[in-house]
Amino acid sequence: MSIVKVSAKDMTQGNPIKLMLEFSMPLMLGNIFQQLYTFVDALIVGQKVGAYALAALGATEWLVFIMFGVIQGMTQGCSVIIAQHFGNKRVDLLQKSIYSTFGIFVIGAVGFTMVGQVTLVPCLKLLKTPSEILKLTNIYLRILYWGIPITFLYNTLAAILRALGNSKIPLSAMLISSIGNIVLDLIFVIKLDLGIAGAAYGTVLAQVLAVIYCINAIRKMEVCRVYKCNRILEKKVILEQIKIGLPIGLQNMITAMGGLVVQTTANGFGILFITGYSAANKLYALLEIAATSYAQGILTYTAQNKGLGSRKRIRDGLLSALAIGMITAMLMSCIMILAGENILSIFIKETEIEVAEAIGVGYSFLKILALGFPLLYCLYVIRACIQGLGKSVFAMVSSFVQVLMRIMCALLLTKIIGNQGIFWGEIFAWVGADIFLLIVFIYQYRRMKTINKI
Repeated sequence: MSIVKVSAKDMTQGNPIKLMLEFSMPLMLGNIFQQLYTFVDALIVGQKVGAYALAALGATEWLVFIMFGVIQGMTQGCSVIIAQHFGNKRVDLLQKSIYSTFGIFVIGAVGFTMVGQVTLVPCLKLLKTPSEILKLTNIYLRILYWGIPITFLYNTLAAILRALGNSKIPLSAMLISSIGNIVLDLIFVIKLDLGIAGAAYGTVLAQVLAVIYCINAIRKMEVCRVYKCNRILEKKVILEQIKIGLPIGLQNMITAMGGLVVQTTANGFGILFITGYSAANKLYALLEIAATSYAQGILTYTAQNKGLGSRKRIRDGLLSALAIGMITAMLMSCIMILAGENILSIFIKETEIEVAEAIGVGYSFLKILALGFPLLYCLYVIRACIQGLGKSVFAMVSSFVQVLMRIMCALLLTKIIGNQGIFWGEIFAWVGADIFLLIVFIYQYRRMKTINKI
């Protein structure tokens, strides 16, 4: 049964490099706008509320990631299955997968919200969050966790769209949302003087705008109109989605758990270190965006071509994504080295704390990151390709490798070279994961010898 013409992109035909760029560029822009949430929050909070508030935002990062990373992983698993059925032109399975994705959203939204609210305070205490910023961190995360259903719904809608090769609608949604976030931050934080709580309210309400836009767009797509006969929660379909999505979610959780250990160590170096480290992480997150975009692109590309059964196109797509990623990573490294110090200075009030020392901490981190950024881009691309093949368990294991390296550096290397051991932990984590993933891909690729070579 053939799929009717819709606003979707078939990635089983055409030049891999062109397809990758056409798909990834809107994703990249969308991810940039999405990162503007935290970037603008940090900029406005750091300048308007103060260094302690900025440190509080930094202390929330891994707890935000551990929650929203699992949500993204679950929706990505759903995306892989939808993309595979889109690639093999099975309308019935495609629509059942879409319907099941919304079922997973409903259950997940309720469950994650409850877990977040119950575990928040114990987690902050376990992380040894400094008393000066404990209250601020609690306020910010409490509000974000109440907004989990909104975040989950947006990720669900965006995952469906990306699986169908449509990366432009999520881009438009993020553009609207990011502009809304900036406006709401200015109103809540500056005009109404709500402090760090205002930044959290702005983030949640801005995501509501993205959800509304995506819902309106999906309703107009014929392929997303699930026929009554396909509105069933079929066990086989759900298990397929969970089989891929759960390891991706756990992978993000594992990464976050390692980050929490690192954050606990960082908290022990004091407010100045946390402030500089947090500011550097905001820029790091922006420069990492292209890597996540290429990863989303190769994941969809690989999944669709796995559905088609084309071994050659999967290989060509991976090589194309790696080439694009390496070039981009080197450009990002140049930005960190040449402009990093100046960018860091915009986050911290000159009237507060020892500005030079905080900026020095952040810039040291950026210079070390710049040395290994190509490794990070390779990691994202290869791991996403393996996920697109449906082998997300191996991708999850790679996170264990990353976590192990980060924890070893945070707990052991810091005793030898001081706080810079935390910085070098990122590089060692990328090296270890890259080696593991490369071995896995070569093994899985060789096992694909029975698949045709279209």
